[in-house]
Amino acid sequence: MSYHREIQNVRAHINSLRLALGVVLILALFMGWGWYSAPREMTVHIPPDLRSGSTQPADEVPQANVYAFTYYIWQQMNRWPEDGSDDYGQNIYRLAAFVTPQFRRQLQRDLEQRGRRGELSGRERSVVEIPGAGFSPRRVQVQADGQSWVVWLDLQINETVRGRAVKQTPIRYPLRVVRHDVDRERNPWGLAIDGFAGEGPQRIPQEPEAD
Repeated sequence: MSYHREIQNVRAHINSLRLALGVVLILALFMGWGWYSAPREMTVHIPPDLRSGSTQPADEVPQANVYAFTYYIWQQMNRWPEDGSDDYGQNIYRLAAFVTPQFRRQLQRDLEQRGRRGELSGRERSVVEIPGAGFSPRRVQVQADGQSWVVWLDLQINETVRGRAVKQTPIRYPLRVVRHDVDRERNPWGLAIDGFAGEGPQRIPQEPEAD
């Protein structure tokens, strides 16, 4: 009796070990599947000023980053270092991944219209941020969907034709920005300019100089 009881205990222990091994195997398979299906890369938007610390979801884009993206891309789009008739079209093509298809078509129409009016040939252009009009939270409005923003850029347009200054105009650009995570190789930001908001670009009134 003692011998048979010992055999039963051994068999029960073996069965419990088999059960534990099966559970471990299932857990290992589940963890392996989770590791295999996990994304290879993850974009984390970090705000530029970390003096007071920052806590936010990994997929949240800080307002400062949205502003920096918009200013950088729009400045590049409006940089015509040699001849606007060539540079403008090249910029639209080069920066196509950073604007939505709808806005790209709008820019192409603007290119054609300016070309017909003779506003591009021999023209050089640059835009710079107006001093004191840099980023602040009020310049980036988060839309209700949480996936788009309206960014206000106050920029000074400088244009010359064959070395002669023809325009020095302060303009306020209200630009709509949306999430556009479709091609990480060409657009690591995952954002795109979607066009103008509201009434579009407006000239900023210049205060008269003091006597």
